[in-house]
Amino acid sequence: MEKKVAIFGDIHANLEALIAVINDARNRDVTDYVCLGDIVGYNASPSECIRIVRELDCVTVRGNHDHYCSHDENLDDFQPLAASVIAWTRRQLSDDDVFWLKNLPLRKAVSGFTIVHSTLDMPDHWGYVFDTLSAEAHFSYQMTTLCFYGHTHVPMIYEKNAGVRRCDPYNIKIAAGTKYFINVGSVGQPRDGNPDSSYVIYKPTSREIEFVRVPYDIQTSMEKNMKAGLPERLAQRLAQGK
Repeated sequence: MEKKVAIFGDIHANLEALIAVINDARNRDVTDYVCLGDIVGYNASPSECIRIVRELDCVTVRGNHDHYCSHDENLDDFQPLAASVIAWTRRQLSDDDVFWLKNLPLRKAVSGFTIVHSTLDMPDHWGYVFDTLSAEAHFSYQMTTLCFYGHTHVPMIYEKNAGVRRCDPYNIKIAAGTKYFINVGSVGQPRDGNPDSSYVIYKPTSREIEFVRVPYDIQTSMEKNMKAGLPERLAQRLAQGK
């Protein structure tokens, strides 16, 4: 069987979205799973999502929400909406959940490629890459042909050859002499105007990368958020994909 790696992140405690993505990956005969972090935050099922990711036994890196939900650090620099949910999430997690999140690495080499939640140059500063200048800084630290990341919730490709080029997501075959910094989008809170969950399938033998969108039960996720007392705006944005 050909090796197929499902690479996903920014689950953000959205259980319905995570289950839909895993079911879709299994239907596509995925053999391995990799998680780019931010398992928790924003939505109502943090412990359940941690449990599922741990059961997959996949390589996982720590995202900023994973970090702040497992560390008693000041949230003054956070957007107020996000800070309120981090405080809520901290109260939902078991000691074992906290220990596991706290000990996730910030970056990791994985059999021919690298993963990080934000950027390789300063992974603990949680910088956002939306332009070629930020990508250029990252590429100085990328030693592998491929690096996958999340954090922005927007699927994107940055290619470095003679220069750095930003591309909208499309299925690609890895070209010799080119490095790729690939954002896989978000499972649990897409922000590119499409509410369907986003992830990537990497086929190392054929050197192909496929972007996948998966619909899920958004209404149930929204209702769970409201029942948990989370901000209404967070529920509404799921249906809007932003």
